[in-house]
Amino acid sequence: MDVDWRAHQRFVQIAGRRMNVVELGSGPPLLFVHGLGGCWQNWLENLPEMARDHRVIAVDLPGFGASEMPAEPISVSGYARTLDLLCGALAIDAAAVIGNSMGGFVGAELAITHPQRVERLVLASAAGLQIGELHLKNVLAALALTRVDRVAGVYGGWVAAHAETVARRMRLRRLMFAGIARHPEVVPWPLVAEQAQAFGRPGFLPALRAMVRHPLRERLAEIACPTLVVWGENDRLVPLRDADSFQRLIPDARKIVYPDTGHVPMLEHPARFNADLRAFLAEVPGAAAGRRRPGGRGRRAGGSSTAAPAPAGG
Repeated sequence: MDVDWRAHQRFVQIAGRRMNVVELGSGPPLLFVHGLGGCWQNWLENLPEMARDHRVIAVDLPGFGASEMPAEPISVSGYARTLDLLCGALAIDAAAVIGNSMGGFVGAELAITHPQRVERLVLASAAGLQIGELHLKNVLAALALTRVDRVAGVYGGWVAAHAETVARRMRLRRLMFAGIARHPEVVPWPLVAEQAQAFGRPGFLPALRAMVRHPLRERLAEIACPTLVVWGENDRLVPLRDADSFQRLIPDARKIVYPDTGHVPMLEHPARFNADLRAFLAEVPGAAAGRRRPGGRGRRAGGSSTAAPAPAGG
């Protein structure tokens, strides 16, 4: 909260649309991609730390945050192309890509379709494996018929407009972050208020539909870069078994599971997430393969920790 983020924020024209980009630091580039309903502020606890010796870039995907809706219908492959074009516009040949939830889905697609752009991949509670199996097509059709999407947009817009008031009240904060963080009460209210500003954006339902329709599981073996899978043991949005699948299906992958943690490990345990990210970036490529147990199951690195959740500030 001490950073003047406006000094690091700008719009970049990508495919004829304005895309909101936050950039600071210098060194090897790191590209941070938020999840469904999120925004670049999802990474507020990580950007200043990693910018000490890296060039960090956080984006609002088209239709989210301050970025415009894309000219074409939202799709996972379209988001991957957008990130590829953004890297070109920012003179980034290749970067480590860190994605949470839908951002992990898009990061995996980028690593498959534009492998030259992704040196390393971090999947933090990534979506993409179970979503196509949840029979959401009927749910989405019902939403369209009842116009719940419009109601959700109005509600989300109200929350965004009153983000500070909502975040300050413990009951409302718990309600807003229920199912996202394991312990919403330990996430500082100013950080929750920043997340709430992303609510009610027009890209939410189109992006959800796009994920339902996009195949990923059968293509994960095409990811050639070292990959770190980070998961919360108590993630209520994306099941823990998906972490096992990502590790098993991606050839050079390792897995870390945080106990007593929900869907946003980078916000719930930022100090640990930053340390694990640094350690992964320093690893020799291919090291993960040597840590696999027979049968392709990796060790639950970090799973031995039983400490109570720390406040999101550290």
